[in-house]
Amino acid sequence: MQKPAFFSTIKPYISPSLAVLIMTLLIIAIHFIDGVELEWIAGLWGTLIISIFIMISQIAQASSQITSNTKQLTTSKERLANEIKHRLWAEKSTSESKIRLQVVDENFPTLLAYFNVEQRCRYHNHTYRKWFGLNTNQIDGQFLHTFASEPFYASVKNYIKDILAGETVFHESLQKSAKGQSFVLAEQFIPHFDNKGKVIGFYTQYTPRSPEKCKVATTQNNTPNVKSDTNTPAIANNNNQTKQTSNSGVSASRIVQAIDDGEFSLYCQKIMPIKTDAESYEMYEILIRMAEEESNLMPPGAFLPFVEKYKMMSRLDCWVVSHMMQWLSAHKISSKSIFSVNVSKDTIKNTNFPKFVQERLQKTKIAANTICFEIEESDALSNPAETLRFAEQTRLLGCRIALCSFNHNRDSLDLLRKIKVDFIKIDGSLVWNILKDEEDLAKVVAINRIARTIKVQTIAELVETDDIIIKLRELGIDFAQGFGVARPQPLKVLE
Repeated sequence: MQKPAFFSTIKPYISPSLAVLIMTLLIIAIHFIDGVELEWIAGLWGTLIISIFIMISQIAQASSQITSNTKQLTTSKERLANEIKHRLWAEKSTSESKIRLQVVDENFPTLLAYFNVEQRCRYHNHTYRKWFGLNTNQIDGQFLHTFASEPFYASVKNYIKDILAGETVFHESLQKSAKGQSFVLAEQFIPHFDNKGKVIGFYTQYTPRSPEKCKVATTQNNTPNVKSDTNTPAIANNNNQTKQTSNSGVSASRIVQAIDDGEFSLYCQKIMPIKTDAESYEMYEILIRMAEEESNLMPPGAFLPFVEKYKMMSRLDCWVVSHMMQWLSAHKISSKSIFSVNVSKDTIKNTNFPKFVQERLQKTKIAANTICFEIEESDALSNPAETLRFAEQTRLLGCRIALCSFNHNRDSLDLLRKIKVDFIKIDGSLVWNILKDEEDLAKVVAINRIARTIKVQTIAELVETDDIIIKLRELGIDFAQGFGVARPQPLKVLE
């Protein structure tokens, strides 16, 4: 191993040394030695030329190697810079996610938990701990049966084979919290698969409901051994004259029943003008709650995924628009009022929806500019042609258009060049961090500058604190929406 290493070290010096030696011999032979034969002189010259060519070849090879190494170094430097950038982005995203997860953990109204296949708890939220009256250490890593009551554990115990076999189970049972309060728990057990399709754990979600509002057939231990069947239609209950499904799951027929029977409530959230010279509108976003949960209302996150799954979002949007217009026609609403409705991608694709809106406007005789349809940026980007058609047709009726969750990127800017809108709702993930993150602040400033250029008003989403409101006012944002401005409330409070 030493000989090759030594040879590699001296190899670059062999040709130059040989050339110098031959040149020295030529000089001595020509000038200091008489009678040297021409053959020796010619041989020395030939050897010198060969040595020079070898030197040139080595120099060219070294130059090529240097160029190659320089390119590799530049590429490695760029890759390292990108990796550092992505790492910083990942750390930022992780930090933001932790903040949002904490908000969800502390405020989500349902009991959430995750268990591995051994039924040891690996995650639970604040509501879950509150139900049992325990702290984190008493639940984390523990078996469910060690901290839950027997009736509570029985729900999982009876269906654990089905859950670990990959089935999603819906169920209901009457349970008591640690404080002794009785609730009907709408239970959902969802298996968690790895990338090979193997179940590695399961999620549990419990939605409490008042027992007076929902009677459930139970066994003596209050745990019905009935698995959900999403194909079972709704049936009438002659005892309380209320309609309910014969199972505890959210099925297509259940959604249809809820829409047909009007089992939804309209809520609204105020959008407040914060810019001093902003045009004075009374703005509200229309929200929806389903009549079946704690306080007899279910938040949208608990039922909208099922509405979307069964392809009924367009039908539900029509219900919302129809009942909102009906309410507006029955009450004296200021001409400066605007009520916005978030429409789904299925509604955007529905070519009959603009005609439906036109018919409802004619029937209720309310001003079309009172209505604003909110389109999610992601839906618009995935369906640009349908979104352009939808926006043009509804604006022709006199309605307004808002582009929601707007982020500052190339796709967003291209979208604004194609679709004419009245409002841009700045993505709440940017607004959330403007006091902490210079990059997010710069994006909000850029979005507001673009809006001013195209004469569109801006609405900041997810405004949570007075400090953020003050900063948004300094930036010249027109409106703000979020819990820091106003919480959702029933539409009837506007009466």
